[in-house]
Amino acid sequence: MSILFDLDGVFYQGDKAIEGGAEVALWVQKNNIPHLFITNTSSRPRSALVSKLASFGINTDESHILTPTIATLHRLKQQPPEHPIALFMPNATQAEFAGFSLWHGGNRPVSAVIIGDMGELWTFQTLNQAFRLLMQRPPPQFIALGMTRYWQASDGLRLDVAPFIVALEHATGIKAQVMGKPARAFYQTAIDILGSTAEKTIMVGDDIHGDVAGAQNAGLQGVLVKTGKYRPEDMQQGIQPNALLNSIGDLPDWWQQQI
Repeated sequence: MSILFDLDGVFYQGDKAIEGGAEVALWVQKNNIPHLFITNTSSRPRSALVSKLASFGINTDESHILTPTIATLHRLKQQPPEHPIALFMPNATQAEFAGFSLWHGGNRPVSAVIIGDMGELWTFQTLNQAFRLLMQRPPPQFIALGMTRYWQASDGLRLDVAPFIVALEHATGIKAQVMGKPARAFYQTAIDILGSTAEKTIMVGDDIHGDVAGAQNAGLQGVLVKTGKYRPEDMQQGIQPNALLNSIGDLPDWWQQQI
């Protein structure tokens, strides 16, 4: 069996570790359980995630982290773009695209418009720039780095990338290609990296839609934890997780009951 772990809301919330997370990460490593940390985070590169996990006592490396940015890079390398690509994401994440020709303004054609989580960097002008580029003819690829609706920050719930993607889809009539959760292709990429199968993989997360329903739609088991963005009303949405745990710290006991 293999495990896919969400990060934010499972191992930490903002800058605060969730109890039991470091112990579970060590348990996975000691038992040689194939695993990946998969996240829709597009506001920071993998190196920053490795450092953040280390600050919580979780030691891993970039090869164990899959983000929509990395999945998109694999796709672009397989089909090199003819024109520059337009990136709407923080500068730190844009650095992952080194080696590609990037759009820096103007009306020149672009091959792709790639939207990540910009948080408070979003302005009307920025959103309208993305809209204008997508209205080019022929239209460029429209790539969404995830479709997370919101996340639990230290000061409360915050909008994530999905609302901005939906606004652009509505305005342009173009459906975005999703390169993160809950897209089946993203889960399949994670499974392929692990050399596993959907039937032998579980996903542990705090999002009833992106983590649980997304995983189940891809043929995996979806385990929901009652931390992060979890709310009791999640259980009234017609989605039944394979397990509901108080926190990530309860995973080893549940795991032992499954094998």
